[in-house]
Amino acid sequence: MTTKDMIKITINLAVIYIIGGLLLAGVYAKTSPVIYQKNEEEKQAALKEMMPDAGSILNAGEWQPLHKHANFYEAKSGDETTGYVAETFGKGYSSYIHVFVATDKNLVIKKIKILGHAETPGLGDEIEKDYFLKQFDGKDLDHLEVVKTETPDKIQAITGATISSRAVTNGVKDAVTMLKEKAEGNAPEEEKTHGKGVE
Repeated sequence: MTTKDMIKITINLAVIYIIGGLLLAGVYAKTSPVIYQKNEEEKQAALKEMMPDAGSILNAGEWQPLHKHANFYEAKSGDETTGYVAETFGKGYSSYIHVFVATDKNLVIKKIKILGHAETPGLGDEIEKDYFLKQFDGKDLDHLEVVKTETPDKIQAITGATISSRAVTNGVKDAVTMLKEKAEGNAPEEEKTHGKGVE
């Protein structure tokens, strides 16, 4: 192969890479706003599901659980605050678990919802099941503790998925703690240490 052939091949490859890069950039520019809009619509639907009786759910601020960007919201009926919803994260076995937490105005949990995760199928993904999620209903900050045996006032870990169970519980606990600090007029901690991980 001559030097001329090598130069020709190099130029051809460079052109292919440039065209490919431009095509990818064009696809991203076109689809990114659509994906963002879809995510926002899903988040709004999830908020309404968390607080179905609220007249309005207003964005009340931002915080950073595990260095992740998250929002928290105030639910209102007329001028009265009826509760809160906080977005939070927990560091699971194989992913960051994305969670919504709804509380009443006294910060007692009404409901939690798993928004996203990549935990082990058949084990960690049990965090999405009602039997696990329902344990959080009616719990306050003092009772957000994972145990391995059935204890009515605590959160029982999923068999074989204690790390995932603890990640959800810690994420929920961090969110309720943050809401409590905000309600008391204290700034929430910038970051939490539960299951702290590096991406």
